[in-house]
Amino acid sequence: MFRSFSSFNYRVWFIGALVSNIGAWMQATAISWVVLTQLTDNDATAMGITMALQFGPPLLLVGLTGWVADRFNRRNLLITTQVLLALLGATMGVLLILDVATLPMMYVFAVVTGTVAAFDNPARQAFVSDLVSRENASNAVALNAASFNAARMLGPAAAGIVVVVVGNGLVFLINAATFIAMIIALFLIRMDQLIPRAKNAGGGRLADGFRYVAKRSDLIVTFSMVFLLGAFGMNFPIYASTMALEFGRGADGFGLLSSILAIGSLAGALLAARRDRARIRVVIIGAGFFALAMTLSAFMPGYWSYAASLTAVGFCVVTIMTTANGYVQTTTDPALRGRVLALYMAVIMGGTPIGAPIVGWVADQFGPRVAVGVGAAAGLLAFGIGLTWLIVSGRLHRHEERRFRLTLDQTRPISVVAPAEFSDEVAATTPIGLPRKDIPGR
Repeated sequence: MFRSFSSFNYRVWFIGALVSNIGAWMQATAISWVVLTQLTDNDATAMGITMALQFGPPLLLVGLTGWVADRFNRRNLLITTQVLLALLGATMGVLLILDVATLPMMYVFAVVTGTVAAFDNPARQAFVSDLVSRENASNAVALNAASFNAARMLGPAAAGIVVVVVGNGLVFLINAATFIAMIIALFLIRMDQLIPRAKNAGGGRLADGFRYVAKRSDLIVTFSMVFLLGAFGMNFPIYASTMALEFGRGADGFGLLSSILAIGSLAGALLAARRDRARIRVVIIGAGFFALAMTLSAFMPGYWSYAASLTAVGFCVVTIMTTANGYVQTTTDPALRGRVLALYMAVIMGGTPIGAPIVGWVADQFGPRVAVGVGAAAGLLAFGIGLTWLIVSGRLHRHEERRFRLTLDQTRPISVVAPAEFSDEVAATTPIGLPRKDIPGR
């Protein structure tokens, strides 16, 4: 489960990311609560717009950000984005403490933060493959998800307490301080131990990532499923905050819901780390269970029963996303990995500008339970897309010997050999055996 920790670089990265993720979850919780209760009068639509502005840039800049992640030094790029994100968080924290922040200011903050994150995300995802050997890439992705969700257990609950006791502004300042851990970790990474990056013989064209994905039906199906879940199924700040108000809870109750969601998420990430490789069938099955878990949560009668149902929701969504991320990373041509991952992140995060305002409007007009039902419907549709692909591709078919039994073929990752693994010296000196009769003079 923890085999990637054998790498010094990955251990340093993991610790820095864990500290930074705690701050990020604190800030994410505070943003939702500030917009919902301080800058508006429980306006879920405004919160949906804020999420849309924050996650819109990755969609609009997908070609450029992926190209940058493949073209430039990822470590230096990440240091730059971490510094910028820290400065942005500190600025918003000061504005909130001075009580001069307004909703338009929060919208601007969301856009600028989203723009920086658009460059940070593909570089961060691709950099994991630079830290560990190829056979451990899927494990490292899963452990990253475990770090992300371990922070999710602590960050929202801590943010809720800080908001109640001190105020919203301090949460943003704490997040700015946690970026220091990530910056230190990036400086400690040993450059000579990084895995060599493959070079793109085509000159690194922006459109190469799109063409590559268009030729892979498995990636198209994966991207379609995560788009639906990202757009309509994963708007948890809207679900949790409006349901907390539905049950008469405050910021601490909202933060606790987010932390309870992370319990299931952490379990899903750790189980994903145990698997030898990422399989697309796990993504498809997980989508079906996600739809079921969301449906059950929509009908929970009380705060604690709803909170308990979130553990199942968190388990399903992280199983889906971690497996999909690992599948994309381990089956993509290394020379195009940054661009494909940028497209993947844009599909997930870029769906939010479409889905979040719709889900927020549904919560305002029909109540939070109906909004949760929209997420369940998205999960069911994603499952239908994946199941249809399994049948059409021939992977799911009738058993050869039993009439009423179905069988599912293995969906093995496509093997891609990185150009860096070849040696010109070995290729030039390896002898080629010839039969004796073909040798002149014999």
